[in-house]
Amino acid sequence: MKSSAVHIAFGFLLMGGWTLFANRAHGLAESWLPALVQGTISGALTGILKKVLETLDGRLSGAAAYVVPPMITAGSILAVLTVVHRLIGTPELIATIAFPWTVSTLYAVIYNARLVADRRKAA
Repeated sequence: MKSSAVHIAFGFLLMGGWTLFANRAHGLAESWLPALVQGTISGALTGILKKVLETLDGRLSGAAAYVVPPMITAGSILAVLTVVHRLIGTPELIATIAFPWTVSTLYAVIYNARLVADRRKAA
């Protein structure tokens, strides 16, 4: 649980800060809401992503065990980020989404690979 809380807090701070930076040309009045929303989404999705990958671990075999879980989380996160930021009118939509989506996808690939490797090592 402690590890999950740290992951969530880190996701909130890093991605909320990134969103402020990505939308800085539009001033604080237009940047604070997307930053708060992105931080909240990133914190929540980090916790969910971790749990989804842990739940899917062991359900697939071979190369699919490495590829499918991160693909599921990457597609889901991209959809959530796109819909939410469109709904709130984030000025720099692509710049706002690109970094959090890339980082979450890399996190998913690395964390999932570790889960699969640890499970295989234990077997």
